[in-house]
Amino acid sequence: MIGIIIRKELRALFCSPLAWLLLAVMQLAITWFFLLQLDAFLELQPQLRQLSNPPGVTETIVAPIFAITFIILLIMTPILSMRLLAEERRNHTLTLLMTAPISITDIVVGKFAGLMIFYTGIIALLAALSFSLLLGGVLDYGLIGSNVLGLFLVVACFCALGLYISSLTAQPVLAAIGCLGAFLGLWMIDWIGGEHGDWVYYFSLLKQFRQFNQGLIDSFSIAYCILFVATFLLLTIRRLDGERLYG
Repeated sequence: MIGIIIRKELRALFCSPLAWLLLAVMQLAITWFFLLQLDAFLELQPQLRQLSNPPGVTETIVAPIFAITFIILLIMTPILSMRLLAEERRNHTLTLLMTAPISITDIVVGKFAGLMIFYTGIIALLAALSFSLLLGGVLDYGLIGSNVLGLFLVVACFCALGLYISSLTAQPVLAAIGCLGAFLGLWMIDWIGGEHGDWVYYFSLLKQFRQFNQGLIDSFSIAYCILFVATFLLLTIRRLDGERLYG
């Protein structure tokens, strides 16, 4: 049953001009930034050769590309996640879906997995762009793997939170605004916690990604992202279960 929901979500995504438009704009932005970073690296290469331990193309080009992609996906996710449940409720198809012979868990996991498959394709394209640098240099595969893992985990957090907020309303625009507000709130946690050295800083999604972006695969960051995803998926399931029982 989960497979049916996943196929339905992927069909809705790839049949939507909005998804293709966002994908095209994102790829153009990332490629433009990639070329800027490559040009800057080539200009600085004579000076870098004079250093005893100069940074390579992975540190100077690939890692910043993953960092800018993090910001782009943070902005892009509310637009894609707003339709997951809010649009179903607005079109009165959510009731039909919930009365079908399928569990609420299958519905929630299927919608989450469908959006994550879409994002996995984006991350794969980003990795392919990074590996194109092999044509003229040497890459740090460990740093690339750390960035891929970190971006995947953080995007999963974005999708889980976006799905939950989408379950709270029948207006996709309100879901998008609420989701973006929540993401900005998580960003503020990083800023406030970092300024004052507060313990709350360790629960910032941006901090968790920064660890991976620097090549540090921390068990706390992995556990935090997994628990974050599980929490909001469970909250979404409880929300829809309550709606099915009490209307």
